[in-house]
Amino acid sequence: MPTYVYECSKCQRVFEKDQRITEDPIKNCDCGAEGTVKRLIQPIAVMFKGSGFHINDYSSKPETTTPPAETKTTPEPAPAATPAPASPAAAPAE
Repeated sequence: MPTYVYECSKCQRVFEKDQRITEDPIKNCDCGAEGTVKRLIQPIAVMFKGSGFHINDYSSKPETTTPPAETKTTPEPAPAATPAPASPAAAPAE
């Protein structure tokens, strides 16, 4: 028999109830409020482990587990401020 989770919108109480699939959902809370109970949708725990499942066998490209090699770049010290050597004066062409 499945277990359903309900919540009362008046007293905010969340509770579980074992019911047959063919039974109607509960509408009244134990706090006395009528028509304030709603059934909550619960996620199911399904895990697809191992081979034989489409999601595992035919997934997109596998991600690499090793990170790319990091290159350490150390900034080279700036050259000292020295005047540039004077260029020889261009001699007139003869």
